[in-house]
Amino acid sequence: MKAMLYHRIGGPEVLEYTDVPDPVPGPGDVVVDVAATALNRLDVLQRNGWYHMDGFTLPHIAGMDIAGTVAVVGAAVAEWQPGDRVVVDPSMAGVRDDSKLAGMGDLYGDLGILGGILDGGYAERCLVPASHCYQVPDHVSLEEAATFPTVWLTAGHALFATGGLAADETVMIHAAGSGVSVAGIQLAKHAGATVLATAGTDAKCERATEIGADHVLNNRTGDVTGWAMEVTGGRGVDMVFDHVGTALFPQSLFSLAIGGRLVNCGNASGDEATIASLGHLFHNGLSIIGSDPYRPDEMGPLWDTFCAGLASGEMRAVIDSQYPLAEAAAAQQKMLDSDFFGKILLRP
Repeated sequence: MKAMLYHRIGGPEVLEYTDVPDPVPGPGDVVVDVAATALNRLDVLQRNGWYHMDGFTLPHIAGMDIAGTVAVVGAAVAEWQPGDRVVVDPSMAGVRDDSKLAGMGDLYGDLGILGGILDGGYAERCLVPASHCYQVPDHVSLEEAATFPTVWLTAGHALFATGGLAADETVMIHAAGSGVSVAGIQLAKHAGATVLATAGTDAKCERATEIGADHVLNNRTGDVTGWAMEVTGGRGVDMVFDHVGTALFPQSLFSLAIGGRLVNCGNASGDEATIASLGHLFHNGLSIIGSDPYRPDEMGPLWDTFCAGLASGEMRAVIDSQYPLAEAAAAQQKMLDSDFFGKILLRP
């Protein structure tokens, strides 16, 4: 089969479109013919050497978000048949013992991730535990399904399981054009919260309103804290959902209401952040909470919510662009340039 992989760290030139052996399933596995895989920032960070997950090795096939059709089933798999349309949970937590990918489910240690440390979806086929496949209903395209796993699960876990967002609260979400923020805006709105969204361009702000944001601001030209206070009548927001990190961290803290919390699940703009005033932090009872990995039992309910939202028109799978697998370098450069809104897909 064809795959896009790299043997050394570097720029786009290290990506190689080449032949690799087809995966062979264990008893509890399936092999999926990949119809689409969505890019995530981790794909670029690891290729460039800016960050590596524990257990990362070379050569590497990236691609965490995989949707396609079952091609081969393992000897012990009864729930799937060749031709079934599936989307894949990329986290290897909760994998059944008869899978080749079992034993990497430690959420805080040796956690296997398809496309993170294991071979992923930048290929024509991918080895997947049968337990981690979910049926794609007829009204959902495989391209739409590929937009779901990493960003919707990350956003859902951060907003609700970690942050406890409630219907009558306000939440500010940065980087509105990113996949995780596109998911976060829609999930927060679905839960009944008031959503403030910021982005780096006016065009992205306008797109954010189309998917549910109640208030938007260009964070390159506007005063984030002043705007948040104005919109909330001087109260501040109950939660900031942050995966940007360094660039907007102080503004986020000063935008919080008394007792508010900043929930962080990423470091896209850097790994160091400054608390400008410890007095402001403790006097106002603010919380800074790290959002840890999502659990296996979160995928099914959230996938059902997503599919129902697509059917009703309440939610959208926002696809920015699609590239052939052989053009993965161009797709990754588009992500690195932040020249996108929603998900960028690769099509083997």
